[in-house]
Amino acid sequence: MKSGMAESTRAWADFTKSRDTVPSALSSLKASVNNTLVRHFRAAPFRLRNPGPMVSFTFDDAPVSAATTGAAILEEYRARGTFYVAGSLAGTWSGNWTATGADQVVDLHCRGHEIGCHTFSHTRATHLTAAAMASEIARNRKYLLALDASMPVENFAYPYGAGSVWRKRQLGKAFRSSRGILPGINHGTVDLQYLRATPLINELIDRDGIDRAFDEAIDSNGWLIFYGHDVEPEPSPFGCSPSLLRYALEAASRRKVPALSVANALRLAGA
Repeated sequence: MKSGMAESTRAWADFTKSRDTVPSALSSLKASVNNTLVRHFRAAPFRLRNPGPMVSFTFDDAPVSAATTGAAILEEYRARGTFYVAGSLAGTWSGNWTATGADQVVDLHCRGHEIGCHTFSHTRATHLTAAAMASEIARNRKYLLALDASMPVENFAYPYGAGSVWRKRQLGKAFRSSRGILPGINHGTVDLQYLRATPLINELIDRDGIDRAFDEAIDSNGWLIFYGHDVEPEPSPFGCSPSLLRYALEAASRRKVPALSVANALRLAGA
């Protein structure tokens, strides 16, 4: 299993590559430049003012197992999660899981979980022009608000975790935050449009790794964000088991670290 930030970063790089097709030389160069700039160009710098460490549990694509098993486990610990939904995926099979349908999205919202935006068509931000991104945001908002007009859609997660230096400012005008999958703890001054996140994925982290992440969050008075997908006894390469999710929640409980949705964590931090 992975130990240390350098290994976590390599695991993150391998994870993102595993989800993509082989790129052309030009797209590889563009991706390399983007990946360098997106980490260092802070489109929305903000100094977190949280009174203590905190943790958020987030699920990309909102697989059915995350909305059922995952949400139920969170609720056992009086926690609520953030589920990033791409409207075009609703009820469809990805090859690894089935995404939640309309009724389940509404049910999550009614149970106090946060619904976030993941574009409508689940297209990489780096592949979208400003006009195309605006269309994706508008279509996904329309889809979600048609399900329940009271559903706030305040936060965004980059599909495939791929942040875009060219879309950051645009996203900052539409959302309070955008989350990637670059490992690390958010503390001090952060870029709200490229929040770091730690994989809660069986293939990338174990119990010791979870404990180290919490220790780092406590030492830095930081915000630990976990991300994953399905929650299954035998998860996909991008998901976690119920036992690993429970362990992370127990780790938070033992340390008295509140488990908050992204929206509520941002409010606590004064954003």
